[in-house]
Amino acid sequence: MDNRWRPSVTVAAVIERDGRFLMIEEETSEGLRINNPAGHLEPGETPAEGCTREAMEETAWHFRPTALLGVYISRFQRSITGEDITYLRFAFTGELGEEEVGRPLDEGIVRTLWMTPDELRATHERHRSPLVLKCLEDYLAGVRLPLSAVYCDDSIRGPGRERDPRISDGEGR
Repeated sequence: MDNRWRPSVTVAAVIERDGRFLMIEEETSEGLRINNPAGHLEPGETPAEGCTREAMEETAWHFRPTALLGVYISRFQRSITGEDITYLRFAFTGELGEEEVGRPLDEGIVRTLWMTPDELRATHERHRSPLVLKCLEDYLAGVRLPLSAVYCDDSIRGPGRERDPRISDGEGR
């Protein structure tokens, strides 16, 4: 039996426009929750690539990471099943592109919201995790790390897969 601890690796986008932040409202096993555009990292992609993909899938907005906000870890226990999950989150900020109007959002996403920091703070009990507010506060504090702070060896791609040329790791790779 393998008892190795395996946290769930997630990526999140902190996207600001005119003092408001792009958030999603989603159905979860814990009810309707507010979250950053975020999701699980998929095999063969870098965290920055995963963040770009998740932002598009959950919001229909193009997003290009330009800085790492941080790497966060939290633990969650589902109230219904008792399942114990640890999340390891890579959070990015960057450039907001165009919206693909009419593009369907991921299953479970009810809608997107543009919220002020005060609105986000006032709704903390509805956040998907405590990392939503922590990432916002780090963004507002000016935390920005270069994308090159997350090194991704080419071996993550597997045979025949190449990196997304639209996303730089900060060193031209």
